[in-house]
Amino acid sequence: MKKEMQTSEMLKDKAEWVWKETLAIHRRAPETRIASSLSCVEIFVALYYGGILEIFPEQPLSEGRDRCIISKGHGSICMYPILADLGFFAMDELNKVCESGGFLGGIPDPVIPGYETVNGSLGHGLGVGTGVALGLKNKNSPNQVYVVTGDGELHEGSNWEAIMFASHHKLDNLHLIVDNNKISMLDHTDNIVSHDALAKRLSAFGWHCEEVDGHDVEAVQLALQKMSKLHEGKPKAIIANTVKGKGVPGLANESLAHILNPKPELIDQILGDNRGN
Repeated sequence: MKKEMQTSEMLKDKAEWVWKETLAIHRRAPETRIASSLSCVEIFVALYYGGILEIFPEQPLSEGRDRCIISKGHGSICMYPILADLGFFAMDELNKVCESGGFLGGIPDPVIPGYETVNGSLGHGLGVGTGVALGLKNKNSPNQVYVVTGDGELHEGSNWEAIMFASHHKLDNLHLIVDNNKISMLDHTDNIVSHDALAKRLSAFGWHCEEVDGHDVEAVQLALQKMSKLHEGKPKAIIANTVKGKGVPGLANESLAHILNPKPELIDQILGDNRGN
């Protein structure tokens, strides 16, 4: 079933709830990567609540599903509350992240209902998604493939092999969403290998590209809706410009945000309650 499309205000409310729940999870499980998980909240909210994905929470591996491959696995802890809310697993699992007896780890893997792939090593998600898209296309399947990557992992050459392959095979059932938070593990990406004019680079490889404010959940939803209706024989990409560690003082847009943890008392102050205790 395709999740019923929610209104703009409902999407904004859902994004705020997911953002808070993600912080609360990190308060209980500080080994999770929080900055990377806060930059992509609106991306996942648009995908899962915006009427985009064909999903089956009670049968996560249904043949009729769209595939959402989360390449930046470490930075998708915000998916945990989304999947629980949609019924992929019980809400009380959110209290057992990184604990014995729970299956929600610091780095997600396919033991979690709703996750398609192993996401520990960066740079492979787009290649996997490209292969899946080719397989679905060869079977004349109407299902779509969505791949969410970080911008830092686009430094990996395997992604550019997949980008060329997807264009060559005219995989217009493939959608790439780049969480373009402009910070890699130890510095801003511009200081490592610049992603300046990323949309133009992808266009040069034969992709259809759009660029949006990745924290405007309605803009992300509209871009995804537009992309889903395009059948031009081109793979499609959305560059979602975001802020790493969004909304957390001392973390947002810091060059070392990837490896920094906000102090527990700061999280408590932000949340305004004791859910992290």
